[in-house]
Amino acid sequence: MSSSTVITNIAALVTNDPSLGDHSPLGLVRDAAVAVEGDRVVWTGGSSKAPATDNRVDAGGRAVLPGFVDSHSHLLFGGDRTEEFNARMSGRPYSAGGIRTTVAATRAASDAELEAGLVRYLAEALRQGTTTFETKSGYGLTTADESRALRVAARHTDEVTFLGAHIVAPELADDPAAYVGLVTGEMLDACAPHARWIDVFCEQGAFDGDQARAILTAGKARGLHPRIHANQLSQGPGVRLAVELDAASADHCTHLTDADVDALANSRTVATLLPGAEFSTRAPWPDARRLLEAGATVALSTDCNPGSSFTSSVPFCIALAVRDMGMTPDEAVWSATAGGAAALRRDDVGRLTPGAYADLTLLDAPSHVHLAYRPGVPLVAGVWRRGVRVH
Repeated sequence: MSSSTVITNIAALVTNDPSLGDHSPLGLVRDAAVAVEGDRVVWTGGSSKAPATDNRVDAGGRAVLPGFVDSHSHLLFGGDRTEEFNARMSGRPYSAGGIRTTVAATRAASDAELEAGLVRYLAEALRQGTTTFETKSGYGLTTADESRALRVAARHTDEVTFLGAHIVAPELADDPAAYVGLVTGEMLDACAPHARWIDVFCEQGAFDGDQARAILTAGKARGLHPRIHANQLSQGPGVRLAVELDAASADHCTHLTDADVDALANSRTVATLLPGAEFSTRAPWPDARRLLEAGATVALSTDCNPGSSFTSSVPFCIALAVRDMGMTPDEAVWSATAGGAAALRRDDVGRLTPGAYADLTLLDAPSHVHLAYRPGVPLVAGVWRRGVRVH
């Protein structure tokens, strides 16, 4: 029989249930407790009403919130791109091949090396409060390399995304139609059994709207649900294609027309914003305020990858979103928890209510606002995943 635990003396508990506490979207309960049995939350409420359980943990007047849901990352890769980043930040020209550099290093890496990197970054993220994560292939660009990346990823998360359509493979750079044929044929056949999602980088220099539609439609026919890298570098068809295909998320959303914003606001597709990418490339920030005021659902994620956003820290992304993207601290925390869950079409994570997984983050602070108020400070004092304390 599974044991039960209650965490009491919580100064501020973020439940993400607006029927609780202050009835805000965060469902903030003051002087709270949360009870866990096995891997699930079984009760939340005032600390004085906490039920009897096998174990009791005193939060010491600190804040508790759901574990972060990082719904966009690229953690299967070889090498790094330190020289590229250093040159970009130093104002020096750099002629190496960007994603192609990582493709070459990933192809040369062994399965064990890829898995060791993945495990390292997942542990790093867990220490910072991330309890659910999505990750993608996309640095192999051959049938063998894409499928092995997904097999490795599937050993560590259920949220695995096939991104064979990251860029056109270097050896087929002069024949993108042939590469699209590979991605929608042999490569998809090999990769579909190991993934839940299919993604495409819909952007000038990667895949246009027609190519992206063909790739995502082929994935849907094989039981993979779409998500899209959309409108990161320029305005384009990505966001509206995401809505057309009922993609779970359109990711980046940096350059949006009014029609794009309206489409997102009137759909189930989540706008996933990735401020680490803008930070690391000195690009314009996404306008979260515009999306929120239109009624779109917004998620925040790290986009952890070796080229344009090499951070695994959701708290860092929360601070950036509040400082530079027009989000309030409450909105940013909601987007990094419940918003990320929505981007993965999940209702069992991203909230702390009965029936949800017992994924909790304890802050060394009395309020979730400190995540933005104290940027760069390691505030995560404890993490429970599926009811087990892991940090």
